[in-house]
Amino acid sequence: QVQLVESGGGLVQAGGSLRLSCAASKFTLDYYAIGWFRQAPGKEREGVSCISSSDGRTSYADSVKGRFTISRDNAKNTVYLQMNSLKPEDTAVYYCAAVRWGWGGLTESNYRYWGQGTQVTVSS
Repeated sequence: QVQLVESGGGLVQAGGSLRLSCAASKFTLDYYAIGWFRQAPGKEREGVSCISSSDGRTSYADSVKGRFTISRDNAKNTVYLQMNSLKPEDTAVYYCAAVRWGWGGLTESNYRYWGQGTQVTVSS
């Protein structure tokens, strides 16, 4: 059973930073493309960032470009989302998702496995 666990969420003031982690258990993350998604209250879930399984290719939503950075540490079996210059509109539950091999992009339906999410709240 593939399991993903997000951590690192919390409450931060606008302009602050958080680093989210997506840790995998019972499988090797190296072979999976990973996406980060978020869902704010009353809104649909949206893609934030993603990273390929092999060549390190990344993609970001326009709303987070230049502020968020996705990376992976295969030795730790973890993918990170570094979030800087946070804004109140970044407040949401953040989810990581995985699909074996290749590229998932920012489309939910491309991903097979999902974590339970971690809450990020940015105060103004």
